[in-house]
Amino acid sequence: MLTRFYRHTAIFCGCLLLSTAALAESPPKAPEPEAPLPMQSLRNFADVFNQIRSAYVEEVTDEVLLENAIRGMLTGLDPHSDYLDKSSYEDLQTHTSGEFGGLGIEVGMENGFVKVIAPIDDTPAQRAGLKSGDLIIQIDNTPIKGMTLQQAVGLMRGPKGSKIAITVLRDGGTPFELNLIRDIVSVASVRGNMIQPGYGYLRIAQFQSRTGADLRRELQKLKAYPEPLKGVVLDLRNNPGGLLQASVQVVDEFLDSGLIVYTQGRLPNSYSRYEANAERPADKTPMVVLINGGSASASEIVAGALQDHRRALILGTRSFGKGSVQTVLPLSEDSAIKLTTARYYTPSGRSIQALGIEPDLVVERAKVETLERSSNITEADLAGHLNNGENESNRKSRDAVENDDAEIAANDNQLYEALNLLKGMYIMSQAGTAAAIER
Repeated sequence: MLTRFYRHTAIFCGCLLLSTAALAESPPKAPEPEAPLPMQSLRNFADVFNQIRSAYVEEVTDEVLLENAIRGMLTGLDPHSDYLDKSSYEDLQTHTSGEFGGLGIEVGMENGFVKVIAPIDDTPAQRAGLKSGDLIIQIDNTPIKGMTLQQAVGLMRGPKGSKIAITVLRDGGTPFELNLIRDIVSVASVRGNMIQPGYGYLRIAQFQSRTGADLRRELQKLKAYPEPLKGVVLDLRNNPGGLLQASVQVVDEFLDSGLIVYTQGRLPNSYSRYEANAERPADKTPMVVLINGGSASASEIVAGALQDHRRALILGTRSFGKGSVQTVLPLSEDSAIKLTTARYYTPSGRSIQALGIEPDLVVERAKVETLERSSNITEADLAGHLNNGENESNRKSRDAVENDDAEIAANDNQLYEALNLLKGMYIMSQAGTAAAIER
């Protein structure tokens, strides 16, 4: 049950043009001014405004100057507050459909460059190998330095099939160029599959208005398999965030009751508590949640809540550390501001701002190589050896699982460790059940 709602239509965080954010619904009521406006500073502003109008080398309109002043006030606050002009505001509203044209990356600004927060699943950016933390320093040989985020995003967007070259700086190394082809980016909110009999996999790419319903649908698909569902891996790696309410819906699926998250800002009505719906039964399937440095905002709300309630084990590496909430406040039909209005806190009262979620089990992403099989002869190699009486179909099933394990370990060691952890949890639960029956 959501114990407090803001009242207006929710706006999504963008996958391409916005820094990663948990976006609240807008707008909170503005407070009464606490102090008079600083008249001397306003006079200085007016003087600068008039000097630019009269002395700047090229003519510039008053509208442009005032827009730039507003943008400067907001971007000077933090990396996530911004002014949305007509183009960027339309982009934000269009993105609520989950489909847009471009490269498919969640970005912010850092030291004057475009920083990749996370590439979106199955997009040109992900296929080209862009990684969380990469800095884009040039677009089609045009330096990024000096651009606004909106200007840089405008260069990256374009019609489907058009080519773009970006220059990337990774971990302070030598810049390199990537050539991509723009595409229509359709963001699937949730996808799932059975990675091994009895063990499911749920991947949330980002948090949109339909994410809660999508998660329930995919979870029901996993439960419809003939093999009973013994455990689930919830993959939030490189998930840049999205709607705060969507993250609440995801956590609510797995909790019977209790606090999920709360927000607190300067305004009295910025305090909001979001609690699990005690009237609806929660899913009890054992779960491991995967996170990494690209897991931000709404992803961290989910991981933090499940960790605090001990509903799931968190595995991977420390998350991004985005613990603030942005509210989109319309100024007109064509413009708005995106303003950081609150911090959010996990059920135990933790603020993860600039700290991130520390996993219960730290597992770095690594390349795993299988050693060649020993040349030693075993009983099974001897001609005419007796079989062990195992049913042939059972043997083939066991061999298939072993092959799956080897493939998962080679391709994704974090997923492999999560799967092994779930298997261990299931064995322990069965042992506990057997012990209880014996008593």
